[in-house]
Amino acid sequence: MTAAMNRDWIQTLYEAGYFLPIDVHFASLMNRLAGKDSFGVALAAALVSRAAREGNVCLDLSAVAGKKLPEEEGATPVLTCPDRVEWSAHLNESAVVGTPGEFRPLILNDYRLYLYRYWMYQENLARSIRDRLAVEPEPVDEALLREGLERLFPDVEPGGISWQRIAAYTAVTKRFCIISGGPGTGKTATVARILTLLLEQAGTKRMRMALAAPTGKAAARLTEVIGRARTTVACNDEIKEALPTGASTIHRLLGTIPHSPYFRHDEKNPLPVDVVVVDEASMVDLPLMAKLVQAIPHQSRLILLGDKDQLASVEAGSVLGDACDTGRRHGYSRKFRTDIVRVTGFAFDDGDDDADEMGIRDCVVELRRSYRFDPDSGISRVSAAVNDGDGAMASGLLIDSRFDDIRWNELPPPRQMSAFLVTYVVKGFKDYLKIADPAEAIRRFNEFRILCALREGPYGVANINSLVETILEGEKLISPDVKWYPGRPVMITRNDYSLRLFNGDVGLALPDPESGGNTMVFFSEAGGITRKLHPLRLPEHETVYAMTVHKSQGSEFNTVLMVLPDRLSPVLTRELIYTGITRARETVTVSGVESVFRSAVKRRIERASGLRDALWGKRFEGC
Repeated sequence: MTAAMNRDWIQTLYEAGYFLPIDVHFASLMNRLAGKDSFGVALAAALVSRAAREGNVCLDLSAVAGKKLPEEEGATPVLTCPDRVEWSAHLNESAVVGTPGEFRPLILNDYRLYLYRYWMYQENLARSIRDRLAVEPEPVDEALLREGLERLFPDVEPGGISWQRIAAYTAVTKRFCIISGGPGTGKTATVARILTLLLEQAGTKRMRMALAAPTGKAAARLTEVIGRARTTVACNDEIKEALPTGASTIHRLLGTIPHSPYFRHDEKNPLPVDVVVVDEASMVDLPLMAKLVQAIPHQSRLILLGDKDQLASVEAGSVLGDACDTGRRHGYSRKFRTDIVRVTGFAFDDGDDDADEMGIRDCVVELRRSYRFDPDSGISRVSAAVNDGDGAMASGLLIDSRFDDIRWNELPPPRQMSAFLVTYVVKGFKDYLKIADPAEAIRRFNEFRILCALREGPYGVANINSLVETILEGEKLISPDVKWYPGRPVMITRNDYSLRLFNGDVGLALPDPESGGNTMVFFSEAGGITRKLHPLRLPEHETVYAMTVHKSQGSEFNTVLMVLPDRLSPVLTRELIYTGITRARETVTVSGVESVFRSAVKRRIERASGLRDALWGKRFEGC
């Protein structure tokens, strides 16, 4: 294909909206660096740039080879991608494409094409985890551990087993451990007791512990849970005093360097820690997780907490899902099951009689009992159906009127959305708008939230927030003639470490008696404490009666109204619907189109990556 033809298809796909300017410029750059125009290289470069924008770690050539582009329904195909074997051979001949271990802009490993930096992030993370798995843990005092497990986890779940106890045993005896579980399964409560067990095992030896989360909101919640544990956990006062007092964001833990992608702590300057706990790990992207794990000494423990079925990180990668090998079920090794029986007394069937090698399979524990939802509740059953990809079952449960905690509303057309929202908005928001005390107003505001799949469009966050303000103004509950009207809720959209405000933090604008009635924005902190800032000091922010499901991760509300779009969108997947439904503690209403809902439940987030193969492949062979 000639250079002119290259430019033609690039321009045509760009005009069709398939590529963005950055993809086009990157394709052109690769051809210039290669010293010649190449259709295969330019196409692969544009596609790998697009893939990275969509959260993929790499471009899976086998998924696009021989396919017509663009693939969107109703679009007129512009070109057909080359055959995979021929395409790979052509790429291998280019000066800008290298193999693992080489320093080139693009790295081709079998059928996966990476931007170099993503290849390195994946390779470094996989190697760091494998190294941690290979380190023999220090011997434990099994008698002390057995007594501690029985004391701290006295409840045995239905079926005669305690998965929390097994998770604790795993975390104490392994250098690397993942504890996954849905909302209300007690992940953070479990880890507080795990830290207690580790301190008891350490005896007089100092145990340096760090707690972290990807967002300030998640870090504050982790701080609160650990704070409660310091007064309630069944151990002596010395152990309680030794428990960590607070959590930080991962960025703060690593030490942000202004205007730099690097951190103060890295492989050459590791964190001075013996144990690191990361909550809400599903939200952590590949680059950040790679930098974190590399900064943790190999002999230290790393414990990841999260829900493997939740939405993946906004940025590239699906680290927790890949590390858990989501979608597949693995049994534990013979040796691990024998050890568990010896220490905990629990025997179970989750085994693989062919698995002599331990590895990562013995480091992943899923908590299965929800302490928030009754197994027969509507939320529990519909979320399970969504996780199973059964759209018909999930929609049937929502529509079935026998459940009090789940409801279905057929999505109204855009012009009727305001009328549809009135009842929900007035009931959900009127109480907090009548309260002057900031702490109580914030608590009441957080009882209800509208969650959207999209940001833009008639069913997106921007339009819904505008409609809500209009409704509340019509009910004389707010007066939005000024920007900072009393009761305006805002969500921070950019981290500001100097102000201790982080992306996702929510505050309320209220008159401040201590400032002569001037408007201040109040934010809630651990322990029910509030702090206030002048509106002009806030970093980037937006009104937040409604928020995206992505932004709601790590939050809980008594009542949720989830508004889905009237047609399929790339972001509309079972993970998004599961995450939205499980943000509700008591009731959730889903407003959507049934056919769209069913189709969305069938779709998984499938991000191209080699991390899963690197961790779960036979004998950990290659990425």
